[in-house]
Amino acid sequence: MTDAETVATRYIELWNETAAGRRRAILAANWTSDAKYVDPLMSGEGHSGIDALIAGVQQRFPEFRFALIGQPNGYGDHVRFSWGLGPQGADSPIKGTDFATVRDGKIRNVTGFLDQVPRGV
Repeated sequence: MTDAETVATRYIELWNETAAGRRRAILAANWTSDAKYVDPLMSGEGHSGIDALIAGVQQRFPEFRFALIGQPNGYGDHVRFSWGLGPQGADSPIKGTDFATVRDGKIRNVTGFLDQVPRGV
């Protein structure tokens, strides 16, 4: 059984890490080497592909941070959680829900859905 809270917390930690070396270490520790990420706007495969897309989001929104919304849940090797992206301490203008599959305690696949995106973003 996968600990949904731990998976989601580590996921958010990764997206908020701006130091490239530290981010790659978090990826290696918490994602399988063949991991895949996909959402309606972007996709990445393997540690380098996922690292590149995270760096791109950070470059586009340098003052924004990810935060969990609500309580992560799941069953077996599947985890679902919602998140917000916005200025720290303010309501997040961008919100989404991600579904992750986990293998041997590491994230293998993430499918992301964008629940709220303002025009022009």
